Amino acid sequence: MENQFEVIIVLVNTGYADVVMNAAREEGARGGTIVHARGTGTPEIERKYNIIITPDKEMIMILVNKNIKDQVLQAVYKAAGLGSNGQGIAFSLPVDDVVGLKFE
Repeated sequence: MENQFEVIIVLVNTGYADVVMNAAREEGARGGTIVHARGTGTPEIERKYNIIITPDKEMIMILVNKNIKDQVLQAVYKAAGLGSNGQGIAFSLPVDDVVGLKFE
């Protein structure tokens, strides 16, 4: 299973994790892990991007096959990106190995 997967990490305002997961599932993701988090920023960032940074966040980690990573990222961003009330950002990281999960 080496080098077949990527983890997509999505940071959204609290209450938008289900929006993210619904969009990800529509593109083939099977599930994810939601962690409550706290965000921080500076007034300069808020002015530059015309957003208000709320401290209460949810971090969603979604393990996907590399083949669907781009579709999942785009769907998640469209559903809950910076232009939405979710004010989310998303990125992916390569995963070297996976153990403990069955993929068919």
